[in-house]
Amino acid sequence: MLKIVEWVNNQIVLIDQRKLPTEEVYVTCRTVSDCAFAIKDMIVRGAPAIGVTGAFGLALVAAHSTTNTVEAFKQEFLAAHEQLIKTRPTAVNLAWGLNRMKSVFESGKNKPFEELKKILIQEAIQIHDEDILINKTMGEFGQTLINNGDTVLTHCNAGALATAGFGTALGVIYAAANEGKKIAVFADETRPFLQGARLTAWELHKNNIDVTLITDNMAGWLMKKGLIQKVIVGADRIAANGDTANKIGTYSVAVLAKRHNIPFYVAAPLSTIDPQTPHGDLIPIEERPIEEVTHIKGQRISPEGIKIRNPAFDVTPNDLISAIITEKGILTTPFNESIAKIFS
Repeated sequence: MLKIVEWVNNQIVLIDQRKLPTEEVYVTCRTVSDCAFAIKDMIVRGAPAIGVTGAFGLALVAAHSTTNTVEAFKQEFLAAHEQLIKTRPTAVNLAWGLNRMKSVFESGKNKPFEELKKILIQEAIQIHDEDILINKTMGEFGQTLINNGDTVLTHCNAGALATAGFGTALGVIYAAANEGKKIAVFADETRPFLQGARLTAWELHKNNIDVTLITDNMAGWLMKKGLIQKVIVGADRIAANGDTANKIGTYSVAVLAKRHNIPFYVAAPLSTIDPQTPHGDLIPIEERPIEEVTHIKGQRISPEGIKIRNPAFDVTPNDLISAIITEKGILTTPFNESIAKIFS
């Protein structure tokens, strides 16, 4: 299994996803600022993965704090929480991981100081380990929707690289392959950051899954030709009614799938579902640096002086989604009812 994010000797070790697929380079985060930069600059990316990394970022505070009172430590801890939560606004897993660590701090603040620090570090490690188990469970549920011989389209990267390990959308594909099903995958390149071209294609090929890379504007034609039977994507935030924020371009794929009567599935852990957000119009959409659009590997590909937009995510309305695959089972319409039930 790929090592995506690990806690090693009281430090965070991350595979640098900016360098893939040409280099496998690992980055070590020793401070909260290192961790915040890694999330913001997309050394680590993918909603579950940044949730785990954020939790480890607060574990860094526990491991390296030089304060000697709980009150001083609390101020340091909360400052780190604030710094980390601002790095990526759309993926709710980051806030989920940070707030889980904050709850553990609050419940343990009356314990001996050194014991509290150990509890926080252990909680972050547990969040990491749980994520891998959740993804494998999700994969087992999701693979029942995939038939032997299917060709599946995916957008962006929702594999091991987007999680602590195994993956969400790609985890479903891995689970289907583990069941002996012959599965082929079309991977959208996913402009402008090219997560499909750089990460999904690399990861699937590395795991001996039949993968074909296509540009983002080829999907509709391949659907029309009958070459795609299923679409499966991950998510960065799912609203209470099932509206789903995912990498920019996902909405377009969902519209195409609906037009061609192709099932469109979302695979995401419960930590990605935000019951406090009633619908997708209220999901904050991160705007990324314009250089991601105007340049590739430092080489300008567009005229200087023109206007640029770079929203990192879009929102797919729930009526375009066939089912949401979670670690607690497969949610179906009406999503506002199935989501409320699973959180009750």
